[in-house]
Amino acid sequence: MTVVKQVIKQLKENQYVLIEGVPCRVEKISISVAGKHGSAKARVEAVGIFDGRRRSIVKPADEEIDVPIIEKKPAQVLALISERKAQLMDLTTFETFEVEIPEEKVGKIKPGEEIVYFEVMGMKTIEELK
Repeated sequence: MTVVKQVIKQLKENQYVLIEGVPCRVEKISISVAGKHGSAKARVEAVGIFDGRRRSIVKPADEEIDVPIIEKKPAQVLALISERKAQLMDLTTFETFEVEIPEEKVGKIKPGEEIVYFEVMGMKTIEELK
């Protein structure tokens, strides 16, 4: 698992974090003012990049959180196995694999097209069409 640590108060929107062991894209981060005897708290709201579920955490702003290393790679669509599944070939290693098509991209992907996919913690997902 390739992750690095980052202080929560240094996070920015659209960065990626691990919440409950799931890679998520940060949508909103709010930091409360430190009290007289307490530390500032940070509330991080994020959406899972594989399942689309909303997740949020509240932790001290000075605490560290895991940030996944995301590899962005080009691929070509070889075939559509079903409406929700495609067979891809990585354009750098020529490895072939199957991946679920995200709901918002169903019907837009066609065989022969080039796409960009993310590989995070051994899981792959289609990110964008070229």
